[in-house]
This record gives sequence, structure tokens and C-alpha cells, in this order.
Amino acid sequence: MSSAPGTAAPGGGGRPRDPQIDRAVLDATSELLDSGGYAELTLEKVARRAGTTRPAIYRRWAGRAPLALAAVAARLSVPEAPDTGCTLCDLGESLGVFLAAYRATRPDVLAALYAECAPDPALRERYLAVVVEPSRRAVAATLAHAATRGDLREDVDQNQVVDLFASLVQYRALFGDAHLSDEEAEGAIELVLRGLAVDYDALLARSAALELEHRGGPDAPHVHLPT
Repeated sequence: MSSAPGTAAPGGGGRPRDPQIDRAVLDATSELLDSGGYAELTLEKVARRAGTTRPAIYRRWAGRAPLALAAVAARLSVPEAPDTGCTLCDLGESLGVFLAAYRATRPDVLAALYAECAPDPALRERYLAVVVEPSRRAVAATLAHAATRGDLREDVDQNQVVDLFASLVQYRALFGDAHLSDEEAEGAIELVLRGLAVDYDALLARSAALELEHRGGPDAPHVHLPT
């Protein structure tokens, strides 16, 4: 089997890894992060809660930070970038799905974990790959679709726009007391798109028409869009 996120690959010999232990350890790690934060996370506590041993954990993860990253990765869904033809809807969906998954982890856990990972290039790269890059890719793809449809001005630097959204979300998670709210995300989308769009009112009208067309259907995770 392939290694779980943040784990070391199993060796070439010996008994195969027990996936039930992997799951129990990741579940125990998530529970401890929720209850006590990263500072209170120890391999001894994880082992006791998971009903296993420290050596069993070390055979899978090299230490506390890789283990915590694996637990965070198990919670974070990788958002697929929608392409419905509605730029406001798609950007709201991309950001909303990411925020819903991101809020599963306490902001102080993400901040403390990054502080431990930052001095180690491999751990820092793993943190970025787990926590940051999935959402960046989703938002970047949504902007690319919008540009292809002609919804964005030709002079828009899409990479810079991705940085604007990512920096807002990451700043609040690392240095704030709470994650970005749906209302704040809605305001950010409106503020940015008013500057990027060829015709913002046309985007808003398209969003309103689609919402009216699909009203009464099952609700998908999304940010409520400005009206």
C-alpha cells in the first residue's frame, strides 16, 4: 500500500503495516490536537489513546510534527475546482469548500505546527503541500476558467490574485483567534472581483439567475455570494 500523508514508506521486509493502527493513531492525534492543542501533543499520549506503542508510531512517522501533519492531511479534503460557467459561484465554491475543511483544525494548532516545521526544509515543504497548496490550486484553476471565458481583465496577474486570497486565509489561521468566516470570505470575493472583472454586474446577474434556477435543490457547501 502507499504511505499515508506524512508517513515514512514501509520497509522492504517484515510484517505488512496494519491499516487499523494507522487509522487509530491518526484519529487519536486529531482528538488530542482538538482537546489540548499542539503543545500538549506527545507520542506517549497518542499511543495510549490509540491502544498501540511508541515504536509502532515511530515505524510510521518520524516524530510529532510528521504525525500531526498526517492527521491534518487526513481531515483536509482536496477541493476540486468547479467550472459551472459562473465565476462568482465557482470562486465561492472553491473558497467555501476549502474553508469548511480548514476549520476542522484549530488555528493555534496550525500556527504552532508551522513554527516547528519552518526551520526544517523538508517539514516546511510538507506543511505547505498539506495545508496551503490544495486551496491555491483550486482557486488558481477557477481563475483560469474565468479568464478563458473572458470574465477577467486581460491585464490581471492571476498568481497575484491567488496570493491575495491565500494570504488572507493563512494570516487569519496563523495569527488570528479564528478562521475566516463565511461573511468575510464573501466580502473578500466581492472586493477582489470588482477590481478584476470585465463586468462585475454581469457576473452578479449570472450568479443570481443560476441561484433562482436551482432554488429548492440540495445545498452544496459554498460561500453565500453577494447580492
